Amino acid sequence: MAKGSQLKQLKTALSQAGLTPQPQAGKKRKRAAPTERDKEKKAAKLKEIQQKLNPFDVKVTKLKHDVGGRKIVGTTGRPAASKQAGIEQRKKTLLKEYEEKDRSGGIVDRRFGENDPTMTPEERMLERFTRERQRASKGVSFNLEDEDELTHYGQSLSKLDDFDNVGLGLDDDDEDGGQMDRRTVEKSHFGGFDDEDEEDEDEPARKKSKAEVMAEVIAKSKEHKFLRQTQQEEDENLRHELDQELDSIRSLLFAPPPAEPAADPSASTSAPIPAAPAPDDDKEYDQYVRELALDRRAKPKDRTKTEEELAREEKEALEKAERKRLKRMRGEDTDSEDEIKGKRKQARQRGGDDLEDDFHEEGAWGGLGAGLGDDAAASGTKDEGSGEEDEDEEGSTAGSEESGDEDDDDEDEDGSVAHEFESAEEDSGEEDGEEGDSEALVQSSRKRRTKSKSKPATKELPYTFPCPDTHDEFLEIIEDIDDEDIPTVVKRIRALHHPSLAEENKFKLQRLNTVLIEHILYITAPPTPRFTLLSSLLPHLGALTKTYPIQSAEAFVEKLNLMHKNLKRGLSKGATDPEAKTWPGLPELSLLRVIGQLWPTSDMNHAVISPARVLMGSYLGLCRVRSLQDIASGLFLCSLFMHYEKLSKRFVPEAINFLVNSVLHLAPHPYQDASSLPGNFPLQDFRTPLTLPLALDAKKAKKLSLGKPDLGHCLSESVLGEQAKVDLLGLSLELLGKFADMYKGLDGFVELYNPVEVIVGSVKVDSLPADLATRAQSLHDTLSRLLKFALQARRPLRLQAHKPIPIPTYVPKFEHTTSNYLRNRDPDHERNEAAKLRAQYKQERKGAIRELRKDARFLAAEQQKKQKEKDREYNERMKRVFGSLESERAEEKAMEREKMKEKRRAGRK
Repeated sequence: MAKGSQLKQLKTALSQAGLTPQPQAGKKRKRAAPTERDKEKKAAKLKEIQQKLNPFDVKVTKLKHDVGGRKIVGTTGRPAASKQAGIEQRKKTLLKEYEEKDRSGGIVDRRFGENDPTMTPEERMLERFTRERQRASKGVSFNLEDEDELTHYGQSLSKLDDFDNVGLGLDDDDEDGGQMDRRTVEKSHFGGFDDEDEEDEDEPARKKSKAEVMAEVIAKSKEHKFLRQTQQEEDENLRHELDQELDSIRSLLFAPPPAEPAADPSASTSAPIPAAPAPDDDKEYDQYVRELALDRRAKPKDRTKTEEELAREEKEALEKAERKRLKRMRGEDTDSEDEIKGKRKQARQRGGDDLEDDFHEEGAWGGLGAGLGDDAAASGTKDEGSGEEDEDEEGSTAGSEESGDEDDDDEDEDGSVAHEFESAEEDSGEEDGEEGDSEALVQSSRKRRTKSKSKPATKELPYTFPCPDTHDEFLEIIEDIDDEDIPTVVKRIRALHHPSLAEENKFKLQRLNTVLIEHILYITAPPTPRFTLLSSLLPHLGALTKTYPIQSAEAFVEKLNLMHKNLKRGLSKGATDPEAKTWPGLPELSLLRVIGQLWPTSDMNHAVISPARVLMGSYLGLCRVRSLQDIASGLFLCSLFMHYEKLSKRFVPEAINFLVNSVLHLAPHPYQDASSLPGNFPLQDFRTPLTLPLALDAKKAKKLSLGKPDLGHCLSESVLGEQAKVDLLGLSLELLGKFADMYKGLDGFVELYNPVEVIVGSVKVDSLPADLATRAQSLHDTLSRLLKFALQARRPLRLQAHKPIPIPTYVPKFEHTTSNYLRNRDPDHERNEAAKLRAQYKQERKGAIRELRKDARFLAAEQQKKQKEKDREYNERMKRVFGSLESERAEEKAMEREKMKEKRRAGRK
């Protein structure tokens, strides 16, 4: 390329390529038009010249080692061209997707008859064929098959035959026009014989041709069109006649009444007849009016109320019932009596005046008391369930669950915990409490029993109660209330102090949770524990614990800490001292049982369960056996451990140790000292002076039968007989079997239960009752079978199985930093392939990120263009508006100036 400026280089390149028009010295000739091929060659030459003139459009990568004859892809590139190609590609794909982003389209099936289920496939095909032919012949000027009506001198040609009135008639007066129809010709001139007709009728119908079908379709269409026109003309004529006769009818309707009706009898008789409507029409009209007037309108249904609204309504209902109760107590008239008198007669509940042999007033009471039952009857809602909650109290927290729990707990209101004491897996709802003032507890219970016996049905339960902050306040509230009404009092307190009604109610209910825990400890304290009341209070405590778990956990942990301190004080006095309180009593055991019911016991670490588990293990491991009461308490702790570890199956060695020691203390066996016993169980109390009297007396026990131990009786009585020993021994054997079934999957089950199986087998079953001996023998057989299976499942230890170690081969060490060629040539094929995959993944990831960024920049540019276009259109529109306003204002000012000039001229004149 020649040197010089860009313009000079361009001119030289164009002249060398022959693209510059050469001047013609001679006569001008008309040149032929260039062909497409010439245009393509010219464009290619121009593009080549452009590329040569713009060296910056080509990017060249300098090779570090240039080897002759080797072609490397990617050494030269055209960034501008590739960028433009990418933009064009994005305009075709990404821009289309962006523009169609918020659009939604679909395919609408517009085929004739496709969505009409009444049309057969043949009818659909015929309809489509007809429309296709009509569409094809729509632009033809002389298509006689078109539906458009053709006329001649105002007369429709479709009503005329091909040869009607064409001038071939013999006489103009002839009605037929000298022509015979087709039917006459066929019947009279060419046959019409009966035989041929019969033959034709017997033959099957001939299939019509397409032309005949189309001709029939067109004929039917024209016939329908003619009928419509005829009907339209008839309607028009009838309407015209009615318009003509309207004047006469109007004269009859608005005619003035005659002055003398008797003077013209004909007029008097004829005038009212057309004006009077038909009586049947009046009746029918009146019937329709009455039906519309008596038609009942649809009533809107009440919307679903929120929890706050339900709580507010429940509180208002309790307060209203309390006001009515106070009025009845003072002898004042209540509003409910007047309201009931004014309402329609409704079914009423049975009262005291309807006393019969089967009258039972308490059966109609709801969960909140008898007062709400009266209000429910007055409002038309009757509660049929004696043990369920009232419908007005469904908005309270866990109301339905509490009622169900109370019903279930009332089934076991026998005051005994024998069922739970024997089987720790059953949930009976018996809970324990803290040791309180036993003397005050006995006095309050006696007062309540005395009052309840003297006034069984006259005492009415209030509807509103304050929320107690301490346990003493709660005792004052329930001082004169029976035990069966205390859950109702707690429920009303919770309903009146719902958290949605006031901000401070949340803290009141938190304190109520602590009060209930203390009251549970209070009512389970000896000498008269009330487990039935505990079962009815447990649902309320569970609901509060679920609502406020942190505060409830703190209250439970506080009681557990106090129990642990009492244990340390008792151990400091002496573990074997009969006066030292080491083993837990009824309140402590009940509290531990409540904890197992309210909190998840399978958690590895829990704020309440973990301290309770540690405390129960401390009781079993540190306390010494001194009496049957200690064994009963320990066995209940073992049953609690069974309940706690039912899901997690964690190993509790203290429970197994205590059960084995209980069997050794109670059952007759041949062992005389601890050294002769199998296994390594701790035997601190074996054959001590305190535990020797605990063994069964063979003569007395032989006559007894195995039963279920009663926890309240065992812990309350100071002296227990042989029956209690038999029951406790039976429970110990049962728990050993359940623990064996739970721990049979442990690796050390054989070492754990092999000594237990030997001890159970050495028990003298001849000195035991028959059913107890059967249980001991059954336990021994079960343990033998489980140990056999565990031994069969064991496998001896073996060396770890692995592939044979190959002979070491010393692969040369390659330097990965010195040579690029060796860097990608790993002698390990798998590692090399993995490295290639990683490199490919990295490269593809970079490429994907780069393309996503380019797409984002492209979309941002397109959005900016659209925004600029909108701004430009807006500015232009505003300029036009301002221009029009300015022009109008200029014209207005010009007119004002003209008016001023005219005024001046008028003033001069």
